[in-house]
Amino acid sequence: MRILVAGGEGMLAHEVIDAARRRGHEVTPLGRGDLDIADPRSIDDAVGGNAPEAVINCAAWSDVDGAEDDERGAMKVNDEGAALLAAAAERVGAKVVYPSSDYVFDGMKVTPYVESDLPAPISAYGRSKLGGETSVAVANPRHFIVRSSWLYGPAGKNFVATMLQIGREQPEVLVVSDQIGCPTSCVDLGMALVGLAEGEDYGIHHIAGTGSCTWFEFAQEIFDQAGYETRVMSTTSDMMARRAPRPAYSVLVSERPRPVVLPEWRKSLRRYLADLELES
Repeated sequence: MRILVAGGEGMLAHEVIDAARRRGHEVTPLGRGDLDIADPRSIDDAVGGNAPEAVINCAAWSDVDGAEDDERGAMKVNDEGAALLAAAAERVGAKVVYPSSDYVFDGMKVTPYVESDLPAPISAYGRSKLGGETSVAVANPRHFIVRSSWLYGPAGKNFVATMLQIGREQPEVLVVSDQIGCPTSCVDLGMALVGLAEGEDYGIHHIAGTGSCTWFEFAQEIFDQAGYETRVMSTTSDMMARRAPRPAYSVLVSERPRPVVLPEWRKSLRRYLADLELES
């Protein structure tokens, strides 16, 4: 299959590209210099010139706090740009995969969110991702909307990398303990996105690491597995005073008859740290 990967320089895109090539697909990764997600002409040239059979849209505004100050900018990328790319894919007969976020939910539930739960974002970033979900679905009937959460991977900035750096440099760290979610390896998610693109199970999918924890528990597990003696101290979201509100509970599971199930999050973290050790 010919797969075009937009946002080809990002953390998730890196793993999507690797997974697609390992599965024998012809992959065209396009970074910001090759495809401007906010420019209709750039999108038409990229999609029309490459004639993909599937487009995986990893181009995204991912600055959650920055979106609070520039919601229009976040919408231009996550909503309007995603719609343009999905429409361009539809014109050449291609499927589109749109990675979305647990931030489309308000976090008020106390049981896991499933695909049919009503979104209610509480941040500008969440609103931009929900807008993208709706726009992509309208623009291309052959769509896969994949909500995931708490991503980490070897090719970008993420919570695990930050904790490891802190573990090497500081004796202690302050981490919130009142947000619960599903840590997700981009290696696992990248393989899942490619697998979806190979089939026809269109619609919304919840795909995240199996199990859940708080950011506090996640940090503790990172240090335990890495062998660091860094002390993790608990705090609250209010005390951290981040610009954008986060959902307090955003555990994702799937209600689909044949769900895509990722490995348990501690197992994926162990593999991630082992791979880092091999590379060092």
